[in-house]
Amino acid sequence: MLKDFIALTKPRIVQMNAFAAFGGFWVASKWDINWLLLLYMLIGTSLTMASACVINNYWDRELDTKMARTQGRALPSGRMKPSTVIWYGIILGAAGLVILFTLVNALAGWLGILGWFVYIVIYTMWLKRSSTWSTSIGGISGAMPPVIGYCSVTGQVDAGAWLLFAFLFLWQPAHFWSLAIRKVEEYRAAGFPLLPVVKGISRTKWQMVPYVLLLVPTVILMYSYGYVGQWFLWVSAIFSAGWLVHTLTGLNTSNTEKWAKVNFLISVNYLMIVFLLMIADTSWS
Repeated sequence: MLKDFIALTKPRIVQMNAFAAFGGFWVASKWDINWLLLLYMLIGTSLTMASACVINNYWDRELDTKMARTQGRALPSGRMKPSTVIWYGIILGAAGLVILFTLVNALAGWLGILGWFVYIVIYTMWLKRSSTWSTSIGGISGAMPPVIGYCSVTGQVDAGAWLLFAFLFLWQPAHFWSLAIRKVEEYRAAGFPLLPVVKGISRTKWQMVPYVLLLVPTVILMYSYGYVGQWFLWVSAIFSAGWLVHTLTGLNTSNTEKWAKVNFLISVNYLMIVFLLMIADTSWS
């Protein structure tokens, strides 16, 4: 039972986004760290994100029975009752937002609400079932964690907050579509109108390109505005260009399955490397 409660929060997603929130906090702090505030921010943000993931599982419980990847989850398999899961999600969200509002600052709390609302209402309840725009617009929620971390320190939405938002927002579509291309028939069977399902794999590959391309000026602007140093600039720009080149090779590849798998792995490692650089090189900014 405990394992199912943990799995409902989608811990890998929570961990990845908590790391992004940590990065945003560190960039704003420039190594002058308020450790207690950092702890409160991470707990509040993680609980709020976990709440959104749990309620997402609740809302998708019937559709999850149609996909091999999700059939074994607690709700589709019948191991947990829907009423238990929805209350679990509500309690996690309430606890997370209380921590953000009372122990961090009001702006962090409102950003947490915005991310939660977009993920649950705009993405899960509406666009995921009706539009190919679900991935792009749903990316607003995925881009909130580093902004929450950053604004926990600054108390305001400035250029740094917008650049962190842009970075995560632009990263997500190519990352998710790489997975969706590999699982396109499962998504089709489940009735999810994702881009590769509705518009085809070729169109999806083309639509990845501008998102990955725009990551290059985003990392350059982070340096130009003085948030990071030269090491971040050069290494991140090279990695961004490398990911772009690999994305472009997908337009003419003869093995889409292998290309999509590699592109997905590149996206995961790219995010980790860039945020580690962002944290390490903030001191020279």
